[in-house]
Amino acid sequence: MSYEGPESEAARPRRTRRALTITSAALVPVALLGWLAYSALGDEPRRPAGAASPAPSASAAPGGKASPSAGADSLAGKVVVIDPGHNEDNFRHTAEINRQVDVGNGKKECDTTGTSTDAGYPEATFTLDLAHRLRTLLEKRGATVKLTHDGDRAWGPCVDERARIGNKAHADAAISLHADGSAQGNRGFHVIMPGPVHAGAADTRPIVAPSAKLGERVADGYRHATGEPFSNYLGDGTGMVTRTDLGGLNLSTVPKVFIECGNMRDTSDVALLTSGPWRQKAAQGISEGIVSFLHES
Repeated sequence: MSYEGPESEAARPRRTRRALTITSAALVPVALLGWLAYSALGDEPRRPAGAASPAPSASAAPGGKASPSAGADSLAGKVVVIDPGHNEDNFRHTAEINRQVDVGNGKKECDTTGTSTDAGYPEATFTLDLAHRLRTLLEKRGATVKLTHDGDRAWGPCVDERARIGNKAHADAAISLHADGSAQGNRGFHVIMPGPVHAGAADTRPIVAPSAKLGERVADGYRHATGEPFSNYLGDGTGMVTRTDLGGLNLSTVPKVFIECGNMRDTSDVALLTSGPWRQKAAQGISEGIVSFLHES
C-alpha cells in the first residue's frame, strides 16, 4: 500500500547384500535441480541478513581474469534499488512510524503498517518476498542490487530514508513494491510515477520524464508476465497514476516508481498475491520492465 499516511514412499528400494556407494558428485546435480525447482515454484529462501550478494556470472577474460559476462543483455555496471514497502514489525513501533518527516511539499508519517488480506497475510511479507525474487533475477543479469531493508530492521525505514538510499547508491533505477488495500471488486495493478515537485528538499523535475519511461516499461512487463489487468479503480484504465504526495518519490533524485501489484482485499487478486509461483511471475515481469528501461537509457 503506497499511502504514506491516511490516504493494501516413493517406494523404498530393496536392500541387497552389496552396499551401494553413491558419490557426492552424483548427488550434487540432483540437489541443485531440486533447489532450482523450489526457488522457481515456491517461496524463495531468504538470504541471511548481512550476507553478500552472489557474484555476477563471470567468463574468462584475457590473462585468465574473471570478468562479468558482457553480452547484449548484461546489466553489468547498472545499479538497481528495490524498496520492499513497509516492514512486518511496524505495528510494534507505532510511535516511531507515526513520527512526521518532511517530504518536500509537506509532512507525512515516517512509515505505515501497510495493509493485509482479510486472512491476515501482510503486505510487508508480500513485498519482501517479491523483492528477494526480483533481486535474484536482476543479479543474474549482472546488475548490482540494493534493498532499502531486508527484514533486518525493527521498523521502517522512514520514507525519506528510503529515498536517500536510492540517491546515495546513484541508482540507475529504483522501484518501491506494494500491494493495495482497497475494496472488494476493485482489482488490478497500477504503477505510480512522480509528478513535478519543487519545494523544500524535493525537486523531482529532473526525474519526471525518465521515471515515466520506467513506469511504462514496468507496467508492460508486469502485465505481460502475470496477466494481471490494469486497475479498474485508479488510473482511468491505463494502470498509470501520477502523485506528488509520496515522500519516497518526492525526495528521489534517481528514476523511481511505485508498483501496487494488486488489491489485497479483492478475492481474485488475493488468490494471486498469496501464490509463490505467481509471485515469481510478478518478479519476472518487473525485472523485464527494468531491464528494458536500463537498456534504453
